[in-house]
Amino acid sequence: MVQITVHLSGFTPRRLRPDEQEELLSYGLGITNVVARATARADELTREEYREGGRILTGKVERLAPRWLAVVGVTAYRTAFDEPKAVIGPQRRTIGTTRVWALPNPSGLNAHWTAATMAEEYARLREAAQSA
Repeated sequence: MVQITVHLSGFTPRRLRPDEQEELLSYGLGITNVVARATARADELTREEYREGGRILTGKVERLAPRWLAVVGVTAYRTAFDEPKAVIGPQRRTIGTTRVWALPNPSGLNAHWTAATMAEEYARLREAAQSA
């Protein structure tokens, strides 16, 4: 669903395939999960997995230096970066010169986020990225 949402938000001129994720860097953006391990539910991941994912992600961002990093899942962001009060949207934290944005996670646990409302949030990020 993330690929559809990114496209519907106007971020990409076409729907990217999952294996084309690195093309997002050409738009000055990295969108990622904090933990690469697939699970049925986010609560199957441990706090340490999130923390380790945050450390790994920080290293990647420092190396690749996108203008924006979009983290999928505000709970994942809160845990990985020790920001318990973070909300969906732009964050105060930066990684080097990279700005950070927490995006909604399209998991079933977040059914209140529809494709349309997620596209609106992604569009807010796109607008911020284009104006920066």
